[in-house]
Amino acid sequence: RRAAVVGVLLALIPHTAGIVWRMMIMGRPPMTNLFATFLFVAWIAVLLGLAIEWFQRNSLGTLLASVSGLGLLMVSARFGDQGDTMGVVVAVLDSNFWLSTHVVTITMGYAGCMAAGVAGHLYLLQAIRQAPDDPRLVASGRAVYGLMAFGLIFSFLGTMLGGVWADQSWGRFWGWDPKENGALLIVLWCSLLFHARIARMMGPIGFAAGAVLGVIVVLMAWIGINLLGVGLHSYGFTSGLARGLALSILFEVLFVVVTFPLAKRRANSHLEQA
Repeated sequence: RRAAVVGVLLALIPHTAGIVWRMMIMGRPPMTNLFATFLFVAWIAVLLGLAIEWFQRNSLGTLLASVSGLGLLMVSARFGDQGDTMGVVVAVLDSNFWLSTHVVTITMGYAGCMAAGVAGHLYLLQAIRQAPDDPRLVASGRAVYGLMAFGLIFSFLGTMLGGVWADQSWGRFWGWDPKENGALLIVLWCSLLFHARIARMMGPIGFAAGAVLGVIVVLMAWIGINLLGVGLHSYGFTSGLARGLALSILFEVLFVVVTFPLAKRRANSHLEQA
């Protein structure tokens, strides 16, 4: 476990250095285009994983950190292969203040929801083999819940700050722009899961499945909007994304369709034995 933590920390050093160097070269906050958001979301996801490891000390956090960080950086590498990743910032983003408040906050919300989705994958896989009261499964459930709460809080704050920015830039707080709708969908999806969980309309398994499907909601708000080519927020690298996005959505749906019934069957079998 300690070796894994050290490995993640060693990988985090060049990751952090790269983000800082980009900021120094461009003279701007970490997010200036779609490529940079992948770097930053991966960085936040790694930090969230390390935070979970700090509190739980059961290797779950290092697994989440390594999987989330590696996966998102692999996606960012595709954008890096398409040319210059430090081009001139589009006019709508030409504000360091809002780049360092709204954009940072909303992408932290993305990171929380994506990390919760990764933890949700792990929970469903564990739930197929482990009893509902297994300490390892309970720890994974707490991780999903905490990461989703982090994602909801920052997604909500980022959406509100975006509304203030829109009011200053375009003279309206909300205009039903596709990107605004995407941010709202993330907030609504997370809120729906928490309300259903608190009202006991779903259990930990359902909440984990919802976190996995939440990855689709985030991907549509984060990447899918750019593919529409409409609205005031359609900017960034988009070449070749449609196929990857469709495959990702298909995988998440199939994962839930396969694992959710198996996990529920295992839980019901445990209750019958009890």
